[in-house]
Amino acid sequence: MRALALPLAFCLATAAHAAAPSPFTHPAPPAAADDARFDAEVAAYYAELPAAHPTTATELGLHSHDHALEDVSAAGYAREVTRLRGWAARFAKLDGATLSPSRRADLRLVRASIDSSLLELTEVRAYTHQPAYYPSLASRAVYLLIKRDFAPAANRLRAVVARERAIPRLLSDGQKNLTAVPRVAAEIALDELPEIVEFFERDVPLAFASVTDAKLKAELAASTKIAADALRAYTDHVKREILPRANAPFAIGPELFAKKLRADELIDTPLDQLLLRGEAELRRLQADFKATAARIDPKAKPTDVLDAIQKDHETSERLIASVQGRLASLRQFLIDKKVVSVPTAAQPRVIETPPYMRATTLASMDTPGPFEPKATDAYYTVTLPDPTWTPAQQEDFLRGAFSRSLIDVVSIHEAFPGHFVQFVWLPHVRSVVRKIEGAASNAEGWAHYCEQMILDEGFGAGDPKLRLSQLQDALLRAARYVVGIRMHTKGMTLEQAVTFFHDEGFQTKKVSEMEARRGTRDPTYLVYTWGKLEILALRDAYKKKLGKDYSLQKFHDAFLAEGAVPLPIVRAALLGEPLK
Repeated sequence: MRALALPLAFCLATAAHAAAPSPFTHPAPPAAADDARFDAEVAAYYAELPAAHPTTATELGLHSHDHALEDVSAAGYAREVTRLRGWAARFAKLDGATLSPSRRADLRLVRASIDSSLLELTEVRAYTHQPAYYPSLASRAVYLLIKRDFAPAANRLRAVVARERAIPRLLSDGQKNLTAVPRVAAEIALDELPEIVEFFERDVPLAFASVTDAKLKAELAASTKIAADALRAYTDHVKREILPRANAPFAIGPELFAKKLRADELIDTPLDQLLLRGEAELRRLQADFKATAARIDPKAKPTDVLDAIQKDHETSERLIASVQGRLASLRQFLIDKKVVSVPTAAQPRVIETPPYMRATTLASMDTPGPFEPKATDAYYTVTLPDPTWTPAQQEDFLRGAFSRSLIDVVSIHEAFPGHFVQFVWLPHVRSVVRKIEGAASNAEGWAHYCEQMILDEGFGAGDPKLRLSQLQDALLRAARYVVGIRMHTKGMTLEQAVTFFHDEGFQTKKVSEMEARRGTRDPTYLVYTWGKLEILALRDAYKKKLGKDYSLQKFHDAFLAEGAVPLPIVRAALLGEPLK
């Protein structure tokens, strides 16, 4: 579950359920007896977070701690555990029965978020076995300061200098924490680190080319060298000291896996039942895939039909422009067909994926935080083939990740009506808690659901090639569902996972390798398919409840108005059911 942060001034000035003047919000519910007490506790809780999580605060659009980095020392983590346990005790004293329904749900959400954070810090402990975490945090902290013009360039430059100067300490503390590293985790870090160093040495200075103050530019040059040198030293440490001894298992085990699902997503289904559901969805998708391929060429093998479609792709040089050029028609379809309300006329800008995400991410959406006061640019990031790969590897990557028909499916997921539309709803969500907290099963489940839904509504005019690409992407997510559970609770190896993505998910070799590696550090990436299935079930129940008053747009607007929170909370709100 995402735990973000609010500045003290904002929290104290804004009630936890202050209504924004927008056609996308619902009327504020009447207050209950203890609502004011709950609001005060929420304000105090989030007031502490910018100091504890300055990078996340920057991402939210809250800039009081732009100069700082997280304290990742052992003592820092211990202080955070103590702080969160204190807040868990305070929120446990609140009686949900004395709160209005929306605040009662928000209390459940805050408690779950604290449980999720404590589980991560005390049991999952990824910070002890993921060497990529620390350089990724360093580059993300600086990237957030340079990608948007939320303040004058000189002010942002000063914040970058402060954060760069703190990077050696962050990496040094990180090295001390890394006591149980799996080999694949060390290899992922070594793959990412050269590009992170290049980001500091090339991109950071270019971001401030317009600054004319020579003294500031000299400070930036010095701090950037400090950061790059520290990252090189960290790379050498991972290569020489960590990799040779990196023999820890990557699997977190069934008990911790189940705890993580409960804390992060409020999923309490037994793992064996979860796995059966994922396997059934995988088989359904495989059957649909074969039937759709037969519509295109009944004489060819389904995988050969897919292979022919995948050969039609853009070049690396043209990929970003091609993705950008196809967004307008998607947005217009939503409006013409009344699929969902779109709160903005803006479109995201397509750019290359930043270096700290390239090793395990094909595409992503990066929107301004819900409290960003000035900058409005949203970035749709696309991972291009590594120029150091062989021509055959680059071709395999482009075929598997960005064939022409698959580009539209990816853009549905990332932009219209997927992540971009959901995130631009966030400023209109009434609850401050729900602007801050979120669940991957909602955000990723919504985006994945949209891939199928928008084709069902007629986008693409029934083109079987587009449907086949949608099904291939759905197979990827269903394979994640099965692989995540099997790798972390059933003993599946990394090599077996690669084979599974290729043979059962119909993915190319390069994509299969990337996805299997991702699963070693993202155990619950079943949330895409699980979320999609839950949203489909909720839609059916909502339609039955509303009867003749139902419309697809009404359902989607009601869904998005609840925020990107765990789906059991959304279901309870839309159907009027008690929250478990």
